[in-house]
Amino acid sequence: MAGSTELVAARRRGPARRVVALWGRRRALRLLVARDLKVRYASSSLGYLWSVLEPLLMAGIYWFVFTQVFARSVGAEPYIVFLLAGLLPWTWFNTAVGDTAKALRSDAKLVRSTNVPREIWVLRVVVSKGIEFVLSLPVLFLFALVQAASVNWRILLLVPAVLLQATLLLGLGLMLAPMIVLVRDLERVVRIALRLGFYASPVIFAVSDVPGPWAGLFALNPLSGIFELCRAGFFPEQLNWAHVGVSVVFSLAVLAGGWAVFARLERTVLKEI
Repeated sequence: MAGSTELVAARRRGPARRVVALWGRRRALRLLVARDLKVRYASSSLGYLWSVLEPLLMAGIYWFVFTQVFARSVGAEPYIVFLLAGLLPWTWFNTAVGDTAKALRSDAKLVRSTNVPREIWVLRVVVSKGIEFVLSLPVLFLFALVQAASVNWRILLLVPAVLLQATLLLGLGLMLAPMIVLVRDLERVVRIALRLGFYASPVIFAVSDVPGPWAGLFALNPLSGIFELCRAGFFPEQLNWAHVGVSVVFSLAVLAGGWAVFARLERTVLKEI
């Protein structure tokens, strides 16, 4: 009982205390993540293949269109590796934003009745989708091997890329989850924004492929630096540290803003769900 009281008190104080409360319930986070993965894989006949099937099909379509139908002028060779190195993290981003946005509403009964920091419902989506992304990476390496793509030490930059994208996703999730409980129409806005975001992000092209003044605008997209980190192990010439710096600053700002919004709206949200 004392432990529960401490956690409640910690959640009522500042961001540092809220982090302490989350750390105190890390076992609950592991159980929730394991539940999500079990539901996704154990209840499906295709299981693991679902983690890679969609980005693999999309990569195949874009590869065919841009190499067999039209004369491609974007990306780098081998293009299928370039595509997968962008589509796999995009799939994580797309699914995680969509699921974190409705994280509080979809588990409303548990959110109300369980004595855990409410941020954990957003964090477990980010972590479970991140694990699915990591599980999909062998497909990228397989295509790199088949296509004889060169691999360099910058492949290790996948680690900070994962941490940076998780930071960005957690911030967005903490911001969107309570807002969508209060304004239901925002869920549709998020879906539309994600569709537009695909073409505003360097998934099928690189920032360096964008002409004229538009390149600077695309460079401000925090996903640009993250995707360049993901591709650096195969395409080191695509890495621009200025873009990575923008991603770091933007992701940390979104996390701070998201946590502030979540803390401010948490009590109101609990009355609504």
